Amino acid sequence: MNFKRLLSLFVVGLFVVGCSSTRKKTENEGAGDGGGTENAKAVESTTISFSPSGSDSGSINGLQTIHFEFDKSVLSSGEMAKLKGNADWMKANSKASMTIEGHCDQKGSNEYNLALGERRAAAVKKLMVEMGVPSKRLSTVSFGEEKLISQNESEDAMAKNRRANFVPAN
Repeated sequence: MNFKRLLSLFVVGLFVVGCSSTRKKTENEGAGDGGGTENAKAVESTTISFSPSGSDSGSINGLQTIHFEFDKSVLSSGEMAKLKGNADWMKANSKASMTIEGHCDQKGSNEYNLALGERRAAAVKKLMVEMGVPSKRLSTVSFGEEKLISQNESEDAMAKNRRANFVPAN
């Protein structure tokens, strides 16, 4: 692990520990339609064979990257439906463990984006656990703005960077 990443993780850890006792739940945090009817189709357990690049690459059949609105860690109803499909996949593939990576666009400071990426990854993990995925099979990490999908600064391009994706855990 390079020094910059280690230092960033340390700073995020300090931020999380320092803020964990004072953090208040926002009004819409964790809200969704809860129905999951869009993903009512059965998810079959398959032989696990996927790329280490994760759901961002589209090479994990059955897992989708979850996207967020600007400066938010709350999922829209459409993204909740996608997450329900991911939870169904995880439950059907009980031997799979995933790291949920939180990502941001290039707006804001590095420190702010690392903290926002952590909130995004933690929100996704919390919802997955509520949907029945064992917590021990999910870990989180924030990359902030370090792993941009698009370098372009148009709104459409930056929206692609506001995400949580699933990568096979080592």
